[in-house]
Parts: sequence; structure tokens; C-alpha cells
Amino acid sequence: MDRAKLAGKIQQEIAKYETEMIKFMRDLIRIPSESCQEKEVIQRIKEEMEKTGFDEVIIDPMGNILGRIGYGERIIAYDAHVDTVGTGNPDEWKWDPFEGKFEDGIIYGRGATDQEGAMVSMVYAGKVIKDLGLYEDFSLYFVGSIQEEDCDGLCWQYIINEDKLKPEMVVITEPTNLNIYRGQRGRMEMEVITEGISCHGSAPERGVNSLYKMAPIITGIEKLNERLRDDEFLGKGTIAVTHITNQTPSLCAIPNRTAIHLDRRLTVGEDKELAVKQVEEVIAAAGVEARVGILNYDTPSYTGLVYPTEKYYPTWVLEEDHEIIKAAVAAYQDLFQEKPVVDKWTFSTNGVSIMGRYGIPCIGFGPANEVYAHSVNDQVPVDHLLKAAAFYAFYPEYL
Repeated sequence: MDRAKLAGKIQQEIAKYETEMIKFMRDLIRIPSESCQEKEVIQRIKEEMEKTGFDEVIIDPMGNILGRIGYGERIIAYDAHVDTVGTGNPDEWKWDPFEGKFEDGIIYGRGATDQEGAMVSMVYAGKVIKDLGLYEDFSLYFVGSIQEEDCDGLCWQYIINEDKLKPEMVVITEPTNLNIYRGQRGRMEMEVITEGISCHGSAPERGVNSLYKMAPIITGIEKLNERLRDDEFLGKGTIAVTHITNQTPSLCAIPNRTAIHLDRRLTVGEDKELAVKQVEEVIAAAGVEARVGILNYDTPSYTGLVYPTEKYYPTWVLEEDHEIIKAAVAAYQDLFQEKPVVDKWTFSTNGVSIMGRYGIPCIGFGPANEVYAHSVNDQVPVDHLLKAAAFYAFYPEYL
């Protein structure tokens, strides 16, 4: 079958499952699944994968679900994290965030944008690939990953290191508004600590105020942000103080320990060694004693498994002329008869591990617009679910 006919056939087949996809999407929204609490939503995905005829469905010891279509030697993967953030203030929502409201072709609720909608598209892409007998040279893995909102990329550290799944490339299905994305800034979390000597607040000269020692460091961090590296595509590196804590016996005592949390966004050419060194230079310029370190993540998954990691999430970017980007552009044009937008994410994704740590090339393509992520307007158009599914089913033809 030539590509034009195959594109039409895939779109026709996907359209047959619109009702089932809407139901599946609404079911996922109705299951609360914040990070480390994904067990029930993973079970619902398993049920749908088995119903749609996947060749193999595995839930690994961490709790990720891996559904496979095909038995070929070439391995590619699609990734959708299925955990969500919380709902925040319920008074800000105009509807129940767990209702799965469906109105005027749009499904609303927590996780619709970021990013359970893509899971729906992936499962039904797999069904169509299986039903049409496509791509016998491939084993296609459709992964529902966990804990991304808490610690992006941790799931794929486990999948690559422990499950031993090493695809030749990965489609990251975070929301792109049906554009093709080829990179993102990295990030890391650091902490700076100053120590002092506590005393009664009525006689501050008797102690050493750790908060005062921190003050020039905070000013230095603000100035550091102004001179960080810029990149024409990914944009500027940034650093910001986002939280401060004091250890003190009481509110009328001088604090003896102060800690600030640093959110560092890393552009091309920046890594953790550079970022730490820059903060050390700020401390030295401030003329105070302080220590800086990268924070760690060791929260158990919903299965109880602990897989510790540094809170360092490397930058990744593919050149626009990379073969898998060119393949994605060609597939998009042949499928939708228009030229795609090729862009980048503002936020971070599991690509920080897949490509950032392990060098496995990634592209981004997902339903929904990222502007609705983590918001009370969380939503995905049904049309996006159908188009994303068609793209996922068609894209391997070009690899």
C-alpha cells in the first residue's frame, strides 16, 4: 500500500474508535493519579491495552506499564506519563476536575492536557497498527510512565537500566498542540545553606544571624540570572530562589540555619558542574561561609520501590535536520497535507533521561496545548486525540 493510501486507511480506522477513545479518556480523568498514586490508572490502562489486542502488557516493579505491539528486531517507543499534579483550590474550578466533562468536542479535567490524553491516542494507534498488520520489522512499545511530575525522567532511568528496554528512538507525547518538538532546556534543584548562632532576638549581637549571611547570596543569585548563557533555539538559562527556610528556636530568636532552594534551568552548553560552580562563585563574592549542593529524590513509587537519583535533568536538543525530525515532518505533511510547526517545550519532560542521560534520540508530538497544563482549564480536544493517534500509527512508516 502506498503512503497516501496508508494515511487515508489509518485515519479511517482511527475514526471508527472515536466513541471508545472518548470513554477511555473520561475514565482516566475520573481516576485521581497524582505522582506516587498511579496504581488504579495503570490498571485501567492495562485493561484497555488487553481489550485492544496488545501482544504483551507488562507492569514493571516500579509500576510503569509497557504495552508491546509486534515482534520485530527494531524497537521504538512512545512515552506518556500518566501521573498528574494536584487540583489546587477547588473553588477555582468551574467543573469537577474528576468528572471528565465532555462538551463541544472538548474533554475537560485534571490530566487531560498533561498528559493522559496522549495515552488514549497511543493505545488506539497500537490497535490500528495491530489490526492492519503494519511494520512487521518493529517492536513498538507504548509506555505509561509514573512519577514524572515529581521527578521527570526517573521512570526512564528505571526502564532503561532495570527493564533493559533500549529503543532506537522515542516519541515523547507531552502536549505540543500537534506540533513537532525537538528539545527542551534542562533543569536542576540546588540548595544553599548558611549556618549561624542562635540567641535571643532582644540582643542580636550575641549571636550570628544565618539569614543575614544569606542575604548577599540571594542578591548575587538575582544578578547571576542576568548573565547566564542564551541559545537561539532553546532560549536563556535561568536561576531563581524559589523557597527559603529558617531554623530558629522561636520567632523572637536569631535563626541559626538558613536554606534557600534554587530552580536552575539549563540551556545548551550548561550542565550541573557549571551550575554549581557559578553558585560557588556567588558565595565567594558575597564573602560569607555557605555550602551548595544538588538535591536528591528518593520518594517510593506506588509499588513501594525506591530508586534514588539526583535532581539533575539534562538539557537535550536534536538538530532540525536530524533524520527522525525529517521523518516526522514528512509523515505529518503526508498525513495532514500541511507543513508542521517545529518547536520546543517550555517545560521539562522525560527526554531529560531518554536523550539527556542516555543519548537516545527523541521527538515530541502530543495532543492538547501546553498552556492548559496544570491549570483549572485542563482540557484536550477530541480532534487532537484522533490526529495524534493517526500520527503515532503512521510515523513508523518513515523510520
